Formats: sequence, structure tokens, C-alpha cells
Amino acid sequence: MILKYEDFQFLLFEHRANGVLVVTINRPEKLNAANDRMLFEYAEVWNTVKHDAATRVVVITGAGRAFSAGGDLNGDLAKLGHVEPIVQMGENALNIVYNMIHLDKVIISAINGPAAGAGLALALTADISLIAEDAKITDAHSKIGVASGDHALMLWPLFCGLPKAKLYLLTANQLDGREAERIGLVSECMPRDALMPRALALADQLALGPQRAIRWTKRCLNHWVRQAAPIFDLSVAYEGLNFMEPDASEGLHAFVEKRAPRFPSAPPVPPAPTVD
Repeated sequence: MILKYEDFQFLLFEHRANGVLVVTINRPEKLNAANDRMLFEYAEVWNTVKHDAATRVVVITGAGRAFSAGGDLNGDLAKLGHVEPIVQMGENALNIVYNMIHLDKVIISAINGPAAGAGLALALTADISLIAEDAKITDAHSKIGVASGDHALMLWPLFCGLPKAKLYLLTANQLDGREAERIGLVSECMPRDALMPRALALADQLALGPQRAIRWTKRCLNHWVRQAAPIFDLSVAYEGLNFMEPDASEGLHAFVEKRAPRFPSAPPVPPAPTVD
């Protein structure tokens, strides 16, 4: 069943001239971190847009000072070791990315602040990604003891090359907007106050262009991404398996408790024996 715009709890919609739809992720008190309902909405909104004849181009951004700071890890603690909620989480991850890829209408992300996890998947799966210079992004999966499963193993090597993808996905180090643009991970970087004007100007340009030509161009370009789909499916499966392991339990608890993790798979290395 296709959701109506009024059915969404955590997404706000502004219908602008020329068929431009602005979608705002709206849980600012939690930095727009995604709970289970939000993950469902992140996936289903693209089906709603697909069937909305009045919408030509989508701009997605976040309310407040964040785009979407990943998943709500307090809720993820309850999923540890339980198959069904982990499988559903994986299905949502797949649906978010695939629904965006398969939507022929153009999606522009205006990354106004921190983005991680499923929020970063939204931000970077968009066809044109614009980011504020000081916005911080990270794929932090490895910091909580799970494989990167939201989007990055499929998309980052295509965007910024394998060496940079390995650097940032294995370490889970943060990037700011300037670095993300420098390595080719996003389309453009700019001062925060220029972000939405640029996004809306691009949206108007695309919305007033030849719609079938633009949409079919997107469809063809996304065959580059579709070729990497087996990588994505495998990464989501591995992430789910990791949620059954002790490292994920330690990583999630450490994050919530604001302490350094002590992963069972990486015990402290004893000091080397001294040589007389």
C-alpha cells in the first residue's frame, strides 16, 4: 500500500512551484536519529513520490542542526541477538537505497549537519548531494562492531575510489564537507547559508527541464550502481550477522554509555618481553 503524505510521522513536506517537493526529516530533538518508524518512512517516501504526478524533483534535508545522525542506538540494543528485528532492519536498509535508485525522479540532498548510518545513506544515495562546509559525516559501523551495511560498500568505491573508501570505512573516521567534496564523495560543498538556496535553484532547473530525458538519464547512470548490488546485499547480511556477536553488544553499549569499547575480538595485546 502506498502511503499518503499525511501518513508520515517524521517527515515534513513542502510542495513548491515547478513540481519541487522539499522533504524535511523532523526529529530535531534527537538530531533526527532514526527509530524503526523513521527507517520505514525513509524507505517508503520514495514510493509515495513515485506515484505523485505533481512532483518532479525532491530536495531532502534535516530539521534543526542535523541532517540525520544515524540510527537510534538505544533502540538497537533491544535487537541484539534477536533474528526478526535484525532481519527487518536489514530489509529497511535495502529498501531505502533501492527505492531511491529505482525512482527515476531526481533527488537532491541538502546535508545541513551531521549525517551517519541510515541518514548518510539518504544523503549519499541522492542523485545530487550538497553539503555544508562544516557538516560532519561518518559511516560509523565499525565503531559499534558491525560491518558497514547501509549503502557505503556499494557506493563509496564508485564515488571516491577504493583507497579512500577503505580508509574511511575501515577506520570510521569523520569527514567534514570540504573533505567529502575533495575526495569526490559528494557533488558540491558550500557555506551553510548557501545550501538550501543552491538546492532549490538546482531543483527548479531540473524541474523545468525535459522530464523524460532527465529521468532516463538517471535510470541509465544508476546501472553503474546496480552492477554493485550483490556487494550491497552481502554487506547488509554481514551487518545482521554481526548483531548476533559479542562485539556488537560491546560496541553499542559503549556508545550509549559514552565510553571507549573493549571489543572481545580484539583483547589487549600483552607487552613484548624485554630483552636483556
